[in-house]
Amino acid sequence: MRLLNRIYFLVLLCVCCTVVHAQYPQNSTNQSYNDTLPNGYDYDSRGNIIRKDSSNQTLKHRDQYEDSITISFHYWDSTRINKLDSSINDFYTRFPVPWTYHDLGNFGTAAESFIFQPNMKAGFDAGFHAFDIYRYTPENTRFFQTTRPYSETVYLLGSRAEQLINLFHTQNRKSNFNFGLDFKVLSSPGAYRNQSTNTSNGRINSFYQSDNKRYTNAILFITNKILASENGGVKPNQNFDSLAFNDPSGADIKLGNDLGPAPRSIFGSTIATGIQYKELSFIMRHSYDFGQKDSLVTDSVTYKLFYPRIRMQHTFQYSKNSYEFHDYLPDDSDYNKYFNYNISPNQDTVKFNDTWQSVTNEFALISYPQKNNLNQFLKLDAGLELLKGETQSFTTTYNNVYVGAEYRNRTHNQLYDIEASGKLYVTGHYLGDYAAYISFKRSLRNNVGSLQLGFQNTSRTPSFIQNEYFTDSVINKNDATDFVLVQRARTSYPITPNGNLNKENTARLFAEIDVPPAALKLSAEYYILTNYTYFKDMYTPAQTSSLFNVLHIYAEKKMRVSKFFNWYLEGHLQQTAGNAPVNLPLVFARSRFAFEGNFFKNLVLSTGLEVIYNTPYKADGYSPLTGQFVYQDTSTIHNLPNINYYFNFRIKSFKGFIRLENLNTISFTNGFSFNNYNYSAPGYPTRGFWLRLGIWWSFVN
Repeated sequence: MRLLNRIYFLVLLCVCCTVVHAQYPQNSTNQSYNDTLPNGYDYDSRGNIIRKDSSNQTLKHRDQYEDSITISFHYWDSTRINKLDSSINDFYTRFPVPWTYHDLGNFGTAAESFIFQPNMKAGFDAGFHAFDIYRYTPENTRFFQTTRPYSETVYLLGSRAEQLINLFHTQNRKSNFNFGLDFKVLSSPGAYRNQSTNTSNGRINSFYQSDNKRYTNAILFITNKILASENGGVKPNQNFDSLAFNDPSGADIKLGNDLGPAPRSIFGSTIATGIQYKELSFIMRHSYDFGQKDSLVTDSVTYKLFYPRIRMQHTFQYSKNSYEFHDYLPDDSDYNKYFNYNISPNQDTVKFNDTWQSVTNEFALISYPQKNNLNQFLKLDAGLELLKGETQSFTTTYNNVYVGAEYRNRTHNQLYDIEASGKLYVTGHYLGDYAAYISFKRSLRNNVGSLQLGFQNTSRTPSFIQNEYFTDSVINKNDATDFVLVQRARTSYPITPNGNLNKENTARLFAEIDVPPAALKLSAEYYILTNYTYFKDMYTPAQTSSLFNVLHIYAEKKMRVSKFFNWYLEGHLQQTAGNAPVNLPLVFARSRFAFEGNFFKNLVLSTGLEVIYNTPYKADGYSPLTGQFVYQDTSTIHNLPNINYYFNFRIKSFKGFIRLENLNTISFTNGFSFNNYNYSAPGYPTRGFWLRLGIWWSFVN
């Protein structure tokens, strides 16, 4: 009921806000300009005031409702201005789960990428990432600048009561103050027993700049709550052809086999056996600028300007994360047989929980060498990080100090884009952890595309769930008077200690060439890894003793077959070298053959077939008790290509999506059914035939 009241409040607030009109635009860079400019002047991509180019222009009335002119946004920690995406040809640009990921057979369950993505974040990491793609994060937060209130409404309905609702609203209350509200909830009972999911995300962000343009303040508040039942996968030797009415919900599962049907309410779900992850984050970043005053004089008006040269910045961040697995109806025989975990026959609850709180204060000094290029700056920072962890048996605290530096430069002629950054922990538990990044991007001749080269290197302490142990003395079972020393994990989860692990070191070389006129993109990544940490079974972390390499090559191409037919091709090639505890499909590709065009003036249409294929490989297993994907080398998954039909269309700001998915699961073995399932992990079959209907509707008021 509390969640439902929050939803009603957010919807009411969005409706009320849309009747209030914004006033003036501002440019979304590090420094924002909020004055209305006279005719003949405009802002460039760096926030500078320039004269409009009047050459080769025709007389045109400006449409005040045109999104591309009045609305822009930038992401947290980015100065690059983005426009709204109105394309409809790719459903996955709007769907929370990218096409390069696979879940465990239901929307909202644990998901893993087919593409190699090692953890390259220095410092503390709790180690729970199987549900990251469903979270709101600072990195995927959009800070808007809009001259009119803007709203987005998303509703997706899928088979078996799968639902997704997303409400977003942003507007400028004043020319120097913008706020945004974002709420999302997804729910799916799933096709198999004890597989229901329910995720709710909330986000509030704001941006304020003083009238004299010296002081800025950005605030971000995020909540994530993820509920997912864990069935442990289907039991071995399951015959899907023998199920009544070919219904996969009749398959025997390893956890929660005696539970009843899953609830179908999107506003709440009860998880008897599964995970419950909660997150709350608050960030405030404010700054004060010292710089140069200037003015723009026209025939009748003088416009006051300000160019920052030195910025003092402070960032405060608080977060609280709770990770829990519980089973309120455990079956001791299933735990012993399938998960090698012993519980007593009369035990009524299995529960593991880790909770972390983090407080960070970061101070930075930023210099802008050129007043006319705000995308060139040098930043020096230092931060104090206070961590507190609570498990079922221990309370752990860590105090860390880090220093960092960053340089960015998008040159005045926009031909070169340079970015370099580094972060080093100088004291505390994570002493010596560091992360370094550098990239160089160059526009190709005549601006036909761009070439980017880069290098990234990280040395990090393995995640807490893998690496935190203590030594304890226990009574020897053979001699009650004798005490022996044993290692125990600090985490509440049933982790088998494996000694002290060394720091991981990962180096990444990458290159990318993008040629939009040719609709071509090529990229390559080369990883060099030492002390790579992974789970070798459900409970035991392990670390490689030797170096190994991973090569990843990606290609994307759009081919125009005829006036209304287009063929989209995307392909990934991955190869490991050395003794690598990493299993990847050699080839992972997607093909879309689409009929597309603009019809009846306002109708934009894209319809066709989508085929996704990966070569056979030993996919990672999944440990439901620890929430980890684990390495295995005994079971090879041979999947048929996933075949989906889609019908996407746009009428002005209304976008509709209709999808018939997993047509490849059709079977005639026992009549006509869709039970020729692919597998995403050993023991985890994917969905059969699946229907999805979705709308994405934007409003500019």
